[in-house]
Amino acid sequence: MKRMHQLTIVLALSLLSSPLVLAQNLSKYRTFSLGMHLAELSKQVDATPGQVSVICQSPALIQELIWWPTEFYASAERSDAVEQIRFSFFDRELYKIIATYDGPAMQGLTAEDMIQVISATYGDAVRPPVQANAPEALSYDAAGTQVALWENSQNSVTLLRSSLSMSFQLIVLSKQLDGQAEAAIAEAVKQEHESAPEREVARLKKEALDLEKTRQANLKAFRP
Repeated sequence: MKRMHQLTIVLALSLLSSPLVLAQNLSKYRTFSLGMHLAELSKQVDATPGQVSVICQSPALIQELIWWPTEFYASAERSDAVEQIRFSFFDRELYKIIATYDGPAMQGLTAEDMIQVISATYGDAVRPPVQANAPEALSYDAAGTQVALWENSQNSVTLLRSSLSMSFQLIVLSKQLDGQAEAAIAEAVKQEHESAPEREVARLKKEALDLEKTRQANLKAFRP
């Protein structure tokens, strides 16, 4: 009975609100859809501009918003298994959703339980071997394991499990935009590295000028 109750919680509250309507639609997670504009999603989760972080600005604008449903539901007893959802945007267009499942509502649930429940929304899962290009969202645990995959030509849904905390993550992404975002981030890192010497020279020059201004002011004010 306890296991059935946990599965009911995860099915009814932790995944999509209308699974019959959204079945096998790999572009949606709950009420969020890949391609949503940042402003629309921010309004939906009641986020402020200050909560949006910029990953890089050139050659493309990559932004991220982390939402904690626990804060949204703080006024009531919460049985939702989702601890946080991380939204990633490419030129303000939602291209990746990472939902982290943890807490009391997840106690005792196995990978098989998760696959069974998630498959009710996204269809039959495949269980590929861990690949070098698999989504690496479990940054706090490099040993995170990919346990199931749902995909089509445009989108993918990946279930990961952390071997450290035993929590789960579900990653919903647009393959095309995710590839473009990764390329943009890599290029931004390259540009940052290449401009580092020039920026260091400019920093040292500014420090020298500031020191000289301070020296001149102190010299005028000095009295022996």
